[in-house]
Amino acid sequence: MPNQIESIRISGFRSLANVKIDALPRAAVLIGANGSGKSNLIRFFEMVSWMIGSGRLANFVQKHGGADDQLFGGSKVSPTMEAELAIRTENGRNDYRFAFTYAHPDRFIFTEEAFRFSGKGRSTEAAWEHLGSSHSEAKIVDVSRYTNVADVYKTTARSLVYLLRQFAVYQFHDTSHDSQLKKNWDAEDNARLRSHGGNLAAILLRLEREDSQRYDLICNHIRRALPNFDRFELEESYGKVMLRWQASGLDKTIGAHLTSDGSLRLFALVTLLNLPPEMLPDVMLLDEPELGLHPAALALVGDMIKVCATERQIIVATQSPLLVDAFDIDEILVLEAKEGKSSIQRFDEERYKEWLSEYTTGELWQKNLLGGRP
Repeated sequence: MPNQIESIRISGFRSLANVKIDALPRAAVLIGANGSGKSNLIRFFEMVSWMIGSGRLANFVQKHGGADDQLFGGSKVSPTMEAELAIRTENGRNDYRFAFTYAHPDRFIFTEEAFRFSGKGRSTEAAWEHLGSSHSEAKIVDVSRYTNVADVYKTTARSLVYLLRQFAVYQFHDTSHDSQLKKNWDAEDNARLRSHGGNLAAILLRLEREDSQRYDLICNHIRRALPNFDRFELEESYGKVMLRWQASGLDKTIGAHLTSDGSLRLFALVTLLNLPPEMLPDVMLLDEPELGLHPAALALVGDMIKVCATERQIIVATQSPLLVDAFDIDEILVLEAKEGKSSIQRFDEERYKEWLSEYTTGELWQKNLLGGRP
């Protein structure tokens, strides 16, 4: 069984003053008006990934405007932030919780950090292992490396660190002149697609060499939405590779710098959603993947998300009813904001059974039957 987030509770993070999501599906779509909190939920997962990975919490905070900006209403309204995540694996459930408090100068200090593992079939939940307080970076990372602690304690910490590092946010919005997608990239950087897609050419070159069937599949999918696309032209030179492609009927290849924004995003999305499972993180978060895409391409991407979700958990934040059409009503989470505070609503398919016989989920949203409208 693929690993997945089972539930999440967040309080005090940006507009997420107090939200809880139980039974998070393998494919989930976040919808709502501008400013409803969709991107804040995505940023929370990004923060956890930085906290546990090499990015570090302090770097995330600094990059995103300081600690005060991460708190609901600022530090005077919400001096603390708390969260708890449950991650289900084939062996049982891994829980991790933490709390920060605001400290000068504009930083966070942990006031709590704890974890536990409850094995499959266990009748009661395991006791929490507490990691103390007053530290500025996640201590569970250090515990997972300790040599002088009990094996069970260390193994649980190590498993959780691995799982929390599997949160990956993908946002292919930047297609400007300085975009990472348009740069000459290290051909050996091909283990996993980067969040900005900069190593797309290196990923495609690896697939062309090692998995030609999958590479051909990606090219075929792109042709369905971009009929003048023929194939990629990828050549390694001095250890570097740049994204180039061949148009049908033309001898001259086209570089990323001459490719439309929507086409670049389509290349990245189609490649990501058709990678082999071993090249994908356990939890993938896509922030507004519809930007610049043709409606036909959106339908294609929606179908790919559903197929990919059988192997990996995918959470999508979108404003596109066409993309929402790919999801079942019980996979939709509607975010609404009132007085700057986000709330999340879920739906029961039985309640909307008659509506769904005549309308798609995207159409129900457009008719404001699901909420999430300005």
